[in-house]
Amino acid sequence: MRDSAHTTGVLFVCMGNICRSPTAEGVFRKLLAERAPKLNVHLDSAGTHDYHLGQAPDARAIAAAHARGIDIQRHRGRQVSAADFEAFDYILAMDRANLAQLRTIQPRAARAELNLLLAYAAHSPVDEVPDPYFGGADGFVRVLDLVELGAVGLLAHIRRRGAVEVGSSPPL
Repeated sequence: MRDSAHTTGVLFVCMGNICRSPTAEGVFRKLLAERAPKLNVHLDSAGTHDYHLGQAPDARAIAAAHARGIDIQRHRGRQVSAADFEAFDYILAMDRANLAQLRTIQPRAARAELNLLLAYAAHSPVDEVPDPYFGGADGFVRVLDLVELGAVGLLAHIRRRGAVEVGSSPPL
């Protein structure tokens, strides 16, 4: 469980939690390690549907991520829960359909900010991360390209919002 007063929580969400959202989690985890290792951020990913509960990411997602030095193979699929809306500051969907689904299950008093991941991408040619599941390996590379754009913008946004670094006091 995270200390909500000192930790920024980010949950990445797609439909089944075996392609886009674990990729986004892995990309953001690597970005944090490289550019903001002391930033106190809790990451996770989940799906709006229960199709792949407990399953590892798609082998094509694992391979594409691995080619960029990102390890997502230990991830296991899970479904978004009502508790996630209190446990995370940001719940970021990969596309409008999943964002709409999140809005239908969002508790009234939820504190999480719902948005599309690519809303944080300054120079993205699109605003949704397309689902690569029914396509070829090139779709998973495209997901990585888009998610990286969103991750960079998200990190900048979280820093502007005053995220706390490990070992420092929260802003007053």
